[in-house]
Formats: sequence, C-alpha cells, structure tokens
Amino acid sequence: MLDRARIRQAPLILVANDQEWSARSLESILVPKGYEVVRAYTGRQALERAHTTRPDVIILDAQLPDIHGTEVCRQLRADPRFSPTVPIIITTAGPSGRAQRLEAYQAGAWEFLGQPLDGEALLLKLEAFLRAKLEVDRVHDESLLDETTGLYNMRGLSRRAREIGSEAFRRRHALTCVVFAPESPAVDATATEELAARLASAVGEAFRKAGRSSDAIGRLGPLEFAVIAPATGPDAALKLMARLRDTVETRPLPMNGGAPAAVQMRAGYCAVPDFHDANVDATEMLLRATTALRSLQVDRIGTLRAFEAN
Repeated sequence: MLDRARIRQAPLILVANDQEWSARSLESILVPKGYEVVRAYTGRQALERAHTTRPDVIILDAQLPDIHGTEVCRQLRADPRFSPTVPIIITTAGPSGRAQRLEAYQAGAWEFLGQPLDGEALLLKLEAFLRAKLEVDRVHDESLLDETTGLYNMRGLSRRAREIGSEAFRRRHALTCVVFAPESPAVDATATEELAARLASAVGEAFRKAGRSSDAIGRLGPLEFAVIAPATGPDAALKLMARLRDTVETRPLPMNGGAPAAVQMRAGYCAVPDFHDANVDATEMLLRATTALRSLQVDRIGTLRAFEAN
C-alpha cells in the first residue's frame, strides 16, 4: 500500500475541468479513497493553483475553455518553480486517438485517458504514480547536488568539508573557505524567484568552469556560494577569490534568454596556514566565512572581508 503519510495526511489532487458533471464524477471516485480535491475551471486557474496549492497529482481536462490542457501541461513542465515529479494526467471527452495521446506525452503528461473513465484503473494508476513520486523525491532529498546550479548543495558541501578537512589535518595543509554573494541591478529585492534562479544558474556555471578540480564548490542559499579550497593559505586565498570574482564580473552573465546582467561579487573568507593547528573544523570555517560576508553586506565597505575573531 502507498505510504500516504510521507506525502501528506491526504494526498491533494488538482482537478482542472469546467464541466461540472465530469469534475463531480472524478471527486466521487477520489474522495472516498482518501484523496483531497481542489478544483480549477480554466487553464489559467490551473496554472495559478498548481503553484499555490502544490498538489501531489494534477488531472487536466484537455478541453479547458481558455488554454488547452496539453498546453497547460507543457507550461507547467517548462516552469522551474514546478516540481517535475508531480504526475499530470490529461483526460478528454473528445478524440482520444494515437495523435492526441502522443501530443499529451510530448507535453509531459504521465497518462492520457479518454472518457468515460475507468475508476478502478484510475485509482490503481494514482497509487503507482504516487509511489514513484515518493521514491524520486526521496532520492532527490538525499542528493548531494543542487539541481539549479549543478554545484554541491548544503548536504554535499558539508560532506566534502569533512573529507577535505580530514585530509588537510593529516597532511598539515593550509585550508581556505570562501562564501560569495553575487549582486546585480537586474536582481534586486523585488526580483522574481525565477530571475534569481537564473542568476544563480549563471554564476554556478561560471564557478564550475573557473574552479579547480580539488576545490569543493557549492550553493549555500538562493544567492550564496561557497568554496572550500585545500592547500590554499591566506595569500593564495586572495588570488583564488580574485580569479573567481573576475570570472563572473568581467563579462555580463547570460540570463537564459533575458538581457545579460552585470554582476558584482562580495565575499567573506576564513583561511588558515596549517589546518592541523587551527583548532577549528572545516564546517566552522564555512560559518566564519559566512559571518564575514554578512558583516560586509551590512556596512557595504569594500567587496572582500576576512573573518576576525573577537
């Protein structure tokens, strides 16, 4: 049986259908089996409620009055804010031949069903789809990479911090941790989440190209990036930061089809010449570098600051 508690107490299904009898028929199948249903009557409503309610499954009627259900599905799949693991089912009271089925699959639907619906088969499909969603989400949650940038996420960076720190301790190597924050007039406090994600993706790509293979580069927050640089002392740290900043600042970053954005980088860092004698672990060094960056962002004096213990 499906472990519904791992999704939510009652899995939520968004039903987008302007035909009352058809929508009520679906509700009569779903609600008695423990599903919660939220309704949308147009394609635009479906797009809006997909973001505001975050459903576990979406069932779209192909013949919505304003936007075809296949186009709604295509727009959801193209939207970076919408989880790709959410199953989308398209239903139709009209033609349901091979061409329509292929069009639905090409738009990103998991299933295309003609009416009248087979209620028992639909429930079995939903159970299977939700099990698949749970498993993919579990793997994603355990992943070490940030899907927007391809860099390490917090979990991955923490693991690499421990590994790099252990090696630096044994070899008595220098170690540097840097936390960068890109700033751009194109992405201010009023910018959309999508625009901020585009900037993060562009900076991440620049860092992947400019970073050394020995460095661990990750994304700490929406617009914060960290570098753990082994065998890099205080003097070398300045050169490392200058190189990474120049990579971003010397050329406008492409914003996925939008106008190129000029970016300025601010950075806080913590560097030790011999990690064995530093009496601090690599994770703490990341926190210290973040503290230095926060201080810099408050007083806005300069673009680079070292952590200084009180």
